[in-house]
Amino acid sequence: MWFPSRPQWTLIWIVSLTLVLTWPPRSGTSLAAKIVNWAVDPSGTLPVFPEPLPMGLDDDGNAVAAHDELERSYYDAFNRSTLNRWRMEMKEAGDPFDVVTTRQVLVGLGLAGSLGVWALEGRRRRQKQRG
Repeated sequence: MWFPSRPQWTLIWIVSLTLVLTWPPRSGTSLAAKIVNWAVDPSGTLPVFPEPLPMGLDDDGNAVAAHDELERSYYDAFNRSTLNRWRMEMKEAGDPFDVVTTRQVLVGLGLAGSLGVWALEGRRRRQKQRG
């Protein structure tokens, strides 16, 4: 029975984890993006940018004032520090590429990883035959 060598196991683990973490689901973001979103704000204390004010509430002064207060608190936190700015951007970040492109790249990575394991096995067999 064939057992992978240490370099082969390393390659198998790296490729497998990359595929699992970055494979985009049918809707939403990948597991890696969700982990990043959570890691920068695990307690959920950073504010998110408020949704645009609905058209019907333009004349409601209280609703406009409340919306402006939400925007002000967002920008206050955003401008507090460079680290805060980066955390807020990462909290709302999604996957960097289109779903189709990501899947194509990941399939290519999986194939390259398989060929890499195969090449390492060929090298291992040649070394066994020599020695």
